[in-house]
Amino acid sequence: MSDWMSVDAAAAIEPGSHRIVETDDVRIAVFNIDGNFFAIEDLCSHDYATLADGDLNGDEIICPLHGAAFCVRTGEALTAPAYENIATFPTKVEDDGVLYVRDNRFD
Repeated sequence: MSDWMSVDAAAAIEPGSHRIVETDDVRIAVFNIDGNFFAIEDLCSHDYATLADGDLNGDEIICPLHGAAFCVRTGEALTAPAYENIATFPTKVEDDGVLYVRDNRFD
């Protein structure tokens, strides 16, 4: 996916909440953290659990399966049992107030 894909109206995603977008067999979780939007691949690098089902603490998402923590801003694996980072994706809000995300890994 190299094109921008609409997620939702930015105003509809409250701080501390998220939306899921699925495209090209990639599930992307888009989070609103203090009015800033961050997108990660919704897949734990340790055991492939859905991260968006975990607890969000500030900018850290906790995997619901084994408790690994990841930084939503950078994708960095913060705690064991995960040692590999997760993919992050660019986001933007256009003048129409719609939030967009893009998988730029293969550009």
